[in-house]
Amino acid sequence: MHDLASHALNVAQVRGASYADARIADDRSRALSTKNGKVGGASDSESFGIGVRVIADGAWGFAAGDDLGRAGIEATAAKAVDIAKASSRAKQHDIRLAPEKSHTAEWTSPYQIDPFTTSVEENIDLLLKIDAELRAVNGVTLAETNLNFRREEQWFVSSEGSNIHQTKYTTGVGYAAYAFAGNEIQKRSYPNSYGGQWQNKGYELVHELKLLENARRVGEEAVALLKADQCPQGVSDIILDGSQLGLQIHESCGHPIELDRVLGMEANFAGTSFLTLDKLRTLRYGSDLVNIVADARQEHGPGLGTFAFDEEGVPAQCTPIVTHGLLTGYLTSRETAHTVGLNRSGGTLRAEGWNRLPIIRMTNISILPGKDPLSREQLIASTDDGIYMETNRSWSIDDKRYNFQFGCELGWEIKNGKRTRMLKNPSYSGITTEFWNSMDAICSRDEWVLWGVPHCGKGQPQQVMGTGHGASPARFRGVKVGSAYKGSN
Repeated sequence: MHDLASHALNVAQVRGASYADARIADDRSRALSTKNGKVGGASDSESFGIGVRVIADGAWGFAAGDDLGRAGIEATAAKAVDIAKASSRAKQHDIRLAPEKSHTAEWTSPYQIDPFTTSVEENIDLLLKIDAELRAVNGVTLAETNLNFRREEQWFVSSEGSNIHQTKYTTGVGYAAYAFAGNEIQKRSYPNSYGGQWQNKGYELVHELKLLENARRVGEEAVALLKADQCPQGVSDIILDGSQLGLQIHESCGHPIELDRVLGMEANFAGTSFLTLDKLRTLRYGSDLVNIVADARQEHGPGLGTFAFDEEGVPAQCTPIVTHGLLTGYLTSRETAHTVGLNRSGGTLRAEGWNRLPIIRMTNISILPGKDPLSREQLIASTDDGIYMETNRSWSIDDKRYNFQFGCELGWEIKNGKRTRMLKNPSYSGITTEFWNSMDAICSRDEWVLWGVPHCGKGQPQQVMGTGHGASPARFRGVKVGSAYKGSN
């Protein structure tokens, strides 16, 4: 693979490229699902090809192909150079890359059980058992389960001398129970909504999550929500569970710090940002307790944003994004680093596959846990009057990532430090900076979980990728609640 990629570089340079890199990727995935006791879907696919990225005449060019024969690689490299030269006619300035030394490395994400060594029959059997447990609860109308594996193997070489081979394994699993009554639908998901929990792990993740053991409880909660009281409308203190806080981070912190969006280079999928460059190191993003990092390193955990090197050969790093409430960083690439006064990329350029141009993407955007011991139950006990909300149900946020509204699956009223009545259709809304400045407590490391968001869309053509978000339950004071579903029964 190294020889094939190196041949692409040679062709590009002979044709006039001042810089070139090539990525050969072999991507295999398995996706299985069930619905009400039957197999809903089953697929096992593989994608293999090369992407060549070049700078010629000061502009970018990119081309990709699945023909890895000598002639096919030559044609792909030549096309990338032709595109760069054509693009240079419309350039405003020459591309400027932050320096990066060459790297030679081999890396594989840690795993205990290669998920592809498990059989499809074994996988389906587990899903059907979970499905049966959910539907054994009287009142559950619909049960859905899913299981997903992915192996991404990539060879990267650059004209600056880098030669990197890395392989990443991902496992995702989850399920949901729905209860219908008249025109009302309630849903409970486990271990999270939108596909469950996803991490850079092997099949051992499936064992760790205790899927069967939680199925009855999840089904019972879905049914109980039909008779629960409606979440009140007004202003309240709220406690968000870690999974919901992870999505809050994704939408109101992760996307607005993507420097290509800040600079106006990418604006698809509500994609600009209120975090203009003048706010760096001046904006009070949140309270002193808010410490958010962009961390792609293995020691941060098995997140979907964990890797050894990004797609332009820059090592994984930890970048402080919000430090004691102050905005301190962005997600950068070699091309954009200089715009915020950096002499090195933050290593966040990633691509969905070999046939996509790498763009700035979230890595693991996580809020650091509190330093003092604080459990979820202790946090609830210290709250006189509020609402506890868990598991995302819906979200909406404006194109600058400033005004937002989130709905959750389940809520609990808190009175005098105790959970009292169950609440259905809980929701909250706010303005990003006001919301994060209202955070006055966050649980400690024992409650911290690195959640996976597997289907984050960005770019055009669209690229769907995974990101990680570590979070502990946290409390926010004086938040507007209940408006999202005020017309519900």
